[in-house]
Amino acid sequence: PMKYRGIFCVVSCSRFILHIPSEERDNAIRVCFQIELAHWFYLDFCMQNSPGLPQCGIRDFAKADILKRWYMKDVQKVLEQWKEYKMGVPTFGAIILDETLDNVLMVQGYLAKSGWGFPKGKVNEDEAFHDCAVREVLEETGFDIRDRICQKTYIEQRISDQLVRLYIIPGVPKDTKYHPKTRKEIRNIEWFSVDKLPCHRNDMTPKSKLGLAPNKFFMAIPFVRDGPGRWADRLIVQ
Repeated sequence: PMKYRGIFCVVSCSRFILHIPSEERDNAIRVCFQIELAHWFYLDFCMQNSPGLPQCGIRDFAKADILKRWYMKDVQKVLEQWKEYKMGVPTFGAIILDETLDNVLMVQGYLAKSGWGFPKGKVNEDEAFHDCAVREVLEETGFDIRDRICQKTYIEQRISDQLVRLYIIPGVPKDTKYHPKTRKEIRNIEWFSVDKLPCHRNDMTPKSKLGLAPNKFFMAIPFVRDGPGRWADRLIVQ
C-alpha cells in the first residue's frame, strides 16, 4: 500500500470519505465518486503543497490505507463496477463555432497522451441536460454559453452505450479568451478548421494538414462525420 506523508494530506483526502451521508456509505459506487474527488484534491493541492509525494492514478490511490479502511476490501472489483456505471452516465457539452461556422473550438485533456474533443462532461443527479452543458463548458473553457444555448439545437450520438449530446453554439468570436476553471483537467484550448478534422478513424486529413494522427480526435469523429452540414442544418431549422 502507498504511504502518504503529512497530516494535512491524510486529513484532507480522508474527509471526502468521512463526509459521505451515513445512508450512502454502503453504496460502493457513491463512495467511488468521493474517492475520485479525493484523488483530484490530492493531485491538485497535496502534491503541490508537499513536494516529494508520489504521483499516482486513481487505482493506486484508492488502495491507500488511509482511504481503503473506510470503505471496501475488493478495490479492483469495485473500481471496475464504478467504471462501467460511469460509462452509462450521459454526457453533455457544446460544439462551439466561430462566426463563419468554419472553425470549431476543441479542448485537449491534461494528460500527455490526451486527444482533442469537444468540451463536455457527465450530468449530475437531477441536473437539467442543458444546465450540465453550460456547467461543463464553463469549467473546461471559462466561457459561459448560458445566454447562447438553445435547448432544441443539438446533435447527439450513442457511443459505447453512452449518450453524448452536444449543443451547437454558433457565432463565437475567435479572439475570445479561454481559461479553464478546473485544475489539471484541460491542457489546451484551440480553434480547428472543421475541414481539417477526420471523418473516420482512417481519415489522414489531420495528419497531412495538422500533423496530428486521426486517433487524436477519436472522441470527436462521430460528430465530425455528421458535420458541418448537419450542424448548419440544425441551426437553420431552429
